[in-house]
Amino acid sequence: MQSIQGTEAMSAPATTLPANKRAFIKWAVLGAVGIVNGYATILMYSRGELAFALLTLILTALALYIFGSKKTYAHRYIYPGVAGMILFILFPLAYTVNLAFTNYSAKNQLSYERAQSVLMDRTFQSGESYSFHLYSTEDGYRISIEDGDKLYATPTFSITNVPSDLDLAPIDAISGEKEPIKTIISNRSALGGLDLHFPSGDDIRMSGLRKFAAVVPLYTMQEDGETLYNNRTGETLRPNMELGFYQPIDENGAFVGNTVSPGFVVSIGTHNFERVWKDDGIKEPFISIFIWTVVFSVLTVIFTLIIGLILASVVQWEELKGRAVYRVLLILPYAVPAFISILIFKGLFNQSFGEINMVLQALFGISPAWFSDPFLAKSMVMIVNTWLGFPYMMILCMGLLKAIPEDLYEASAIDGANFVQNFKKITLPLMIKPLTPLLIASFAFNFNNFVMIQLLTAGGPNMIGTSEPAGYTDLLVSYTYRIAFEGAGGQDFGLASAIATLIFLLVGALALINLRFTKVSQN
Repeated sequence: MQSIQGTEAMSAPATTLPANKRAFIKWAVLGAVGIVNGYATILMYSRGELAFALLTLILTALALYIFGSKKTYAHRYIYPGVAGMILFILFPLAYTVNLAFTNYSAKNQLSYERAQSVLMDRTFQSGESYSFHLYSTEDGYRISIEDGDKLYATPTFSITNVPSDLDLAPIDAISGEKEPIKTIISNRSALGGLDLHFPSGDDIRMSGLRKFAAVVPLYTMQEDGETLYNNRTGETLRPNMELGFYQPIDENGAFVGNTVSPGFVVSIGTHNFERVWKDDGIKEPFISIFIWTVVFSVLTVIFTLIIGLILASVVQWEELKGRAVYRVLLILPYAVPAFISILIFKGLFNQSFGEINMVLQALFGISPAWFSDPFLAKSMVMIVNTWLGFPYMMILCMGLLKAIPEDLYEASAIDGANFVQNFKKITLPLMIKPLTPLLIASFAFNFNNFVMIQLLTAGGPNMIGTSEPAGYTDLLVSYTYRIAFEGAGGQDFGLASAIATLIFLLVGALALINLRFTKVSQN
């Protein structure tokens, strides 16, 4: 009896908090999370970051709903996975697709309100400039302004805490030590924000290391809150919502002249997608690159599969001595980081100093232009990618060959079947089903093999006559990268996002096919 009581005493939840206290702590934590994230959401929204504000709101609301409701509390263990999927998969995908329908680029990055604010902050020198000097005195620093025969000076101020504006007073002479130009240079940012006021009411601001001048706003906002008046040229500007820029207008309200930077982001519908098909400078390289991407992916899968299957059969041949050594040597290309192997091959294929051309020159008297001839460049890419990919296929085939029962080969040997018949009737049928989804996955990987192309050829040799930079060895993914960051007319993220969306649809279709084949192989 005593032992039972002792056991109960030991197992009693003496340290467990009461239910009301646990509930209080839970709701306190949820309330704090809601308040902090709610403030962050409002802050992001006020700064024009609508997408990130919406993402924060969704994740916070989902967390509060799951952890705060008794009905959904059991799902708290899957919340991190769901939140991760939303944050790292769905949100970037939706953001990219959204950019595809805008003019977002290096020239159009700001919101309309922000671009308008930047223009309103611009100033220009509207009047005469005045030379100035900076003097240090016992009480602080003073600035002297020379206006012809007249001399003006400011009150003393601290150079470490320069006020925003000071009044100028006429003086006969100024005392103190004149500071060298290096002092003005070191404090230029502080002095540049200082406005000086003449007794007549005119204002001047620092316009050079030795000059102050009358500076006024370049643009004046009109009553409609959109139209800007250029105080220097007299032009009237309005926002062009089709281009995403402020642009001068004529007396009839039609847009004329050059656009004014910075631009702002506007929705342009399907224009980026239409450019892919209507602009010959984009359409022709896009089709060519798409075909090459498919050919590259298919041939890589075929070559690596053939080589991997042959080598897997060889290293599992029982009559072969030292099979373990051969396995290790053949797997080494897979063990070495790909970027190292690619850079080594780039040196080996060097047209002037590479070992491959040196050997070919010595044996056959030829020196192929691997990086400048389109066909040879594609051949080089295929050789290097096959070298990098065959160990993976060899490992897969080794495992699948091991899984085939030996009884089948023994029975076929009794029937007098040869090696070719065994491969056609036993090996291939038993390997094809489990291997098919892996081959499709390999195809999808090579379809987006950006590292391989970027490190080896950077897409070159380049095509001639294209609207955007494109090369003969570019894959769609590297072509998209070059449009986004190396565009001829500036970085065009909208067009790159449109092409990335098309790539997503293609790879998504491959994923569905992969799932279908996987389901078929399981039946």
